[in-house]
Amino acid sequence: MDTQALAQRFTEVLADLGLECIGVEFSPSQGQSTLRVYLDVLHQEGEGREVNLDDCESASRELSAMLDVEDPIPGHYLLEVSSPGIDRPLFTAAQFAKVSGQEVKVLLKAPIDGRRRMRGKVVAVEGERVTLEAEGKTFEFEHGAVESARVVPDWVALGYVPQPKPGKGPAKKASK
Repeated sequence: MDTQALAQRFTEVLADLGLECIGVEFSPSQGQSTLRVYLDVLHQEGEGREVNLDDCESASRELSAMLDVEDPIPGHYLLEVSSPGIDRPLFTAAQFAKVSGQEVKVLLKAPIDGRRRMRGKVVAVEGERVTLEAEGKTFEFEHGAVESARVVPDWVALGYVPQPKPGKGPAKKASK
């Protein structure tokens, strides 16, 4: 299944709602497959606005109608419509470029220097070529070599200050 073509078709359908499809994941299964669609707000519709539940409901109705008519996916499947979330998946080189300087987790289709899994900072994106700095090394790969990728949330930058778990904090001195 060409998920990129499907994502483009979904974006055409969702444009009237002020939304775009940033990516599609299809998980085939013997019982019931899952078609997961990630939404974002179109840039001209307002910066800073996030995808909300009403957006997901509206998009789900529109996409369900389109899928019923065009029937591009054989068999039974569950449609899930979601915002990208804080650990945003990255489906294109352009999306890697938008998170330049941030940390990402990448799973490659084939190993580079013996590694398929990497976690590091996006340092450059030129066309379809992504440069990642991980564990003191620089890795370069074509976006087509990426099986999946996600942003690693920077909790401190987001204002989250982790609290020690009960019983895991600094040791207290016993008083007599």
